[in-house]
Amino acid sequence: MVRSILFMLLIVIPVTGRAQSFEEYQTTRANVRLSATNVGTFGNAFRGYRDGSGTPSMEYPAGSGIEHLFEGGLWFGGVDNGVVRVSTSAYDAPQGYAPGRGGFEFNAAQGINVIEKSSLRSSPNYRADAVSHQDFICSFNDSEILVPGTSIPINNHINPMDLDVDMSVYNWEYSFTDFMVIVDLTVTNQSSNSYEDFFIGLWNNTVVRNINITPAGAGGATFYSQGGNGFIDSLNLAYCYDKNGDVGFTDSYVGQMFLGAEDKNGFQHPQVNPASKVNYNAWVFNNSGANTFFFPTSDQQRYLKMSDGFNQHPCWTDPTSPACVTTMDVDLQSELNALGNRSDLISVGPFDDFQPGDAIKVSFAYVVAKKFEDGLPNGSNNAIQQTYLLDAANWAQRTYNGEDANFNGILDEGEDKDGDGIITRFILPSPPETPIIRVEPGDGECTIYWADNSRQSEDPISKKKDFEGYNLYATQTGFDVFGTPDLQNDLKLIASYDSLANDYGFNTGFSSVRLPSPITFDGDTNEYTFAYTLNPLPNGWQTAVAVTAFDKGDLNSGLESLESAVLSNAVRAFPGAGASNLDSVEPYVYPNPYYLGASWEGSSNFQEESRKLIFSNLPGNSRVSITTAGGDYIDSFEHHGEYDGTDIRWFRSFGSEDPSRNVFSGGEHAWDLLSRESQIIARGMYLFTVEDLDTGKSFTGTFLIVK
Repeated sequence: MVRSILFMLLIVIPVTGRAQSFEEYQTTRANVRLSATNVGTFGNAFRGYRDGSGTPSMEYPAGSGIEHLFEGGLWFGGVDNGVVRVSTSAYDAPQGYAPGRGGFEFNAAQGINVIEKSSLRSSPNYRADAVSHQDFICSFNDSEILVPGTSIPINNHINPMDLDVDMSVYNWEYSFTDFMVIVDLTVTNQSSNSYEDFFIGLWNNTVVRNINITPAGAGGATFYSQGGNGFIDSLNLAYCYDKNGDVGFTDSYVGQMFLGAEDKNGFQHPQVNPASKVNYNAWVFNNSGANTFFFPTSDQQRYLKMSDGFNQHPCWTDPTSPACVTTMDVDLQSELNALGNRSDLISVGPFDDFQPGDAIKVSFAYVVAKKFEDGLPNGSNNAIQQTYLLDAANWAQRTYNGEDANFNGILDEGEDKDGDGIITRFILPSPPETPIIRVEPGDGECTIYWADNSRQSEDPISKKKDFEGYNLYATQTGFDVFGTPDLQNDLKLIASYDSLANDYGFNTGFSSVRLPSPITFDGDTNEYTFAYTLNPLPNGWQTAVAVTAFDKGDLNSGLESLESAVLSNAVRAFPGAGASNLDSVEPYVYPNPYYLGASWEGSSNFQEESRKLIFSNLPGNSRVSITTAGGDYIDSFEHHGEYDGTDIRWFRSFGSEDPSRNVFSGGEHAWDLLSRESQIIARGMYLFTVEDLDTGKSFTGTFLIVK
């Protein structure tokens, strides 16, 4: 089925005084770019991607173009006086979310906007009660049968369950957790009905493709049907991987897993309560005509999917057994591992006696991981290839467990680390605070400065100040344009410094990088204590750098040395000439002559808009004008000290997501070889004139375009 991937800008005009409030947000602290909304959906149906307009759906690693999720949502179902009731926030829809579309039955709580909080003191959203490095909090309900503020009916939503859902989305920037996003729900029964055998599910249509290699939706249904699926019972983990799509350019897994739940009857998890079950189901996307793997189109069918799973059937564990042969007679796991485009559902329950006013807490996680390379094709999908996926899932579970060290749902003696008398979940060991850094590119080099803020960090578990040292990282030339970008892995360790006179590390000390006295910069109140110069570097090429802090670890408590996130302060530096004076140096252009397809340009879906020519030795405030040799106007731009590269597409495609993390030398400015009307210019000789806006002086030079 061909899917529309056009982005819809939705404006709903209120007719009853209560307009639909729709907000989309995205995780940016982790290395996962997951879009979510305040109506309970996840992903964005590939309405945008890194190299185009809009935001990623579920991209990992950030900036790579590797997407993992078309769309996801929540399912709720129960029995009211013998009648099955179901409400969903999303299900199979080839065009994704739209108000009133069937399956999208929840609306944002009126007057409540999405709240963003952070536990990082350096964040502008810092709040002492924040759980993660980036919390998103929203509320929604299924009580309306019309889209609020309109006369648009919600298709087939005629019998709401009257559920309120408070949802928190958590993500962390630590290297040992930056592959996961946790979804924490509190579901409250606001109806006058009591629900028996109540289930809560997470539905997803996971699709793993590299949209920088194959644009989203290219080839119609074939684009989406290259994945394999599976379920790992021991971790309550459903997963998907790219089996035969962009092989060599994806090679990653995406999973969604159940972590735990609590209701008025206590902690609910199969490991603790045998009556609590986690069910897994999958079906061909939007295909209700399939036999075993059919899309459920009625409330009764959806409830059946939630209340019983493939993993509970004899065909799951032994497809040759009589119990399988005489029923489904399908090798479920083999069929799911075959090529296809599937939706899958993990659900937990039953929760009994869900009465008016009762609340249930339940947590799920999205995890993403690279395939562990064993030399075999992706389709082998063996335990070795799943190594990193299993590690990611275990970290997600450990994060949820928090103080509940033995995972029994009871606060046992010695577990109450914060002394509040209740189980605190989502607690992680903490490395030292991320160093505050500043990067100053120069001619053929860049200097990294950093503050000493990490040295006073206290571990929240051991309560010790256990700072040990710093690691410095940098990328190799061309990391951004050769292969699939993965900044976390592209950053390589170039230097390490640690404390003297202890049993940890190499005892190098900090004297070789410590400045004689702390320094400051204009407009920057931070004091920088350390510096390291990286050279030689080629001008005009991008070099990403980062500084991390690591601690001693705690052998007594089993904690290994932890390191702050390498991505949390990564900066993209572009070495080059500093701001110049036209009286002393002449501006010039490089490469000159320019040949089509300069190696530093890379490949993108917007190739002609991603050319790059650099003007060098520019005054700090100047104007550059470009004409043909005959004097016909082509283009012009102004250059200033705060230049961040955002005036051309190349930096949006290959630079930092945050333009403030692209830093330049002060005297260079890139141009995209397009005219003022965004037309491709012809080969030939061109003139450029640089005018110093402070002195009025000017300089004229030439450059040659060869195609």
